[in-house]
Amino acid sequence: MRVLIVDDEQSIGDTLAARLMGDKIEVMTRSNGLDALKAFEVWSPDLIVLDIIMPGQLNGLEVCREIREMSDVPIMMMSAQAITEEDIVEGLEAGADEYLVKPVRLNEFAARVHAILRRNAPASVEYDDGYLSIDPQRRHVRVQGKRVHLTPTEFKLLIVLLENAGRVVTQRDLLEQVWGHEYVDDKYYPRVYISQLRRKVEPDAARPVYILTEHRVGYRFEKQPQKNASGG
Repeated sequence: MRVLIVDDEQSIGDTLAARLMGDKIEVMTRSNGLDALKAFEVWSPDLIVLDIIMPGQLNGLEVCREIREMSDVPIMMMSAQAITEEDIVEGLEAGADEYLVKPVRLNEFAARVHAILRRNAPASVEYDDGYLSIDPQRRHVRVQGKRVHLTPTEFKLLIVLLENAGRVVTQRDLLEQVWGHEYVDDKYYPRVYISQLRRKVEPDAARPVYILTEHRVGYRFEKQPQKNASGG
């Protein structure tokens, strides 16, 4: 597996790289946005770890948006500031999969990297009701025939819910199955990601019909009756 680490503080990048290389992961480090984009194009990493604040013309969010125009590669954003839900939403809208707050604890960092890399395991369940279609092998999601971009984490979340269609998946189970057991304390993740996912796949995100909330328990995917091509 290949991981591209982008951080303008070389000592941090080198330390994170050394930790991953100890797990037999190939690592490339870069210190600014332009070099990061060049490295991404020629090296094709399996994961990008991207600092938000960087010198030069492109900050981390801008680099993330550029990469999302070309690829669905998982992206982990790093921030030296406390993360709010607004920060997470901004990152998700830019195409990030998640955040990590500096200073980074090396073993936690490595665990989360491995969790993200595991997240791309193929699924077998398919779905198509004429309005929403999900093709797990090609990793395509379409709404009314138009492809919708989901980040790898959003896609995994949708698949886990679909695999349990008609049954409630608790928040803890979602955290373990989608993010990994390393994330069971990040209880705000499901709520924020579910909200983003609804905006992309629901006919009306304010009145969801696919991804339903079971108050204080979790979420449930509800299959819908077959619709014709025009959505009627």
